[in-house]
Amino acid sequence: MRNLALAELDWSFHYGSDVVHFAVRRQPQRRNSSISIHVEPEGAVVVDAPVDASRDAILAAVRRRGRWIQGHVAGFLRRRQNVLPREYVSGESFMYLGRRYRLKVIQVESAEVSVKLRGSHLEVRVTDPQRQSVCEATKRWIRERARDVFAERLKTIVAELNWRLPTPAMRLQAMQVQWGSCSPGGRLTLNPWLVKAPRDCIDYVVLHELCHLKEHNHSPRFYKLLDKHMPQWRNRKKRLDELAESILNT
Repeated sequence: MRNLALAELDWSFHYGSDVVHFAVRRQPQRRNSSISIHVEPEGAVVVDAPVDASRDAILAAVRRRGRWIQGHVAGFLRRRQNVLPREYVSGESFMYLGRRYRLKVIQVESAEVSVKLRGSHLEVRVTDPQRQSVCEATKRWIRERARDVFAERLKTIVAELNWRLPTPAMRLQAMQVQWGSCSPGGRLTLNPWLVKAPRDCIDYVVLHELCHLKEHNHSPRFYKLLDKHMPQWRNRKKRLDELAESILNT
């Protein structure tokens, strides 16, 4: 859940016959010996490192975990191969809040255009039933639902934390390698496609970003804070990672 726009992207190392590319994000708050390695939902490898960490130190850290990195990246690639490109036609499976619905496309007059959940179906009424029109209508609906769901979960979780902080500003941004981020100024950015995930996974992402209001990196203190407020967060993260390819298949 890091902001890759601020990362150094041209890093790589050899593991066996493979070349593994990764991004490095410099974090002023990190101690000199603290280097953290993550594999994002789409298989991107991200390294959080202190500002003054040398190239040799960073490369040594990722090489030590080369087998772990390669295994996670390979797992994401295997899952991706099993996900077919979305066609936006009737009968196609569509996730929302962790539940699978069947897409039902209906051609209508312009006054009847809408997207609604009806029983086990996501009913999309459009004047043009071609893929592009159905896709655009569905994405608009996703953003509308995401804004409402995330705002409600954010307000609820902030109240439960009792940190005596105002509810931070939130914006939506579609991303392919992260679920969310927290700016230095305290604004949360959340991926609208996350609304496809189960509510407990959404809560994990929201809490993760809120914890950055107190700990701006992924230090041991950050994870201690996350453990305190959501002891089961690792299980939720694992579940979200397993669903990532389906959720991000747009």
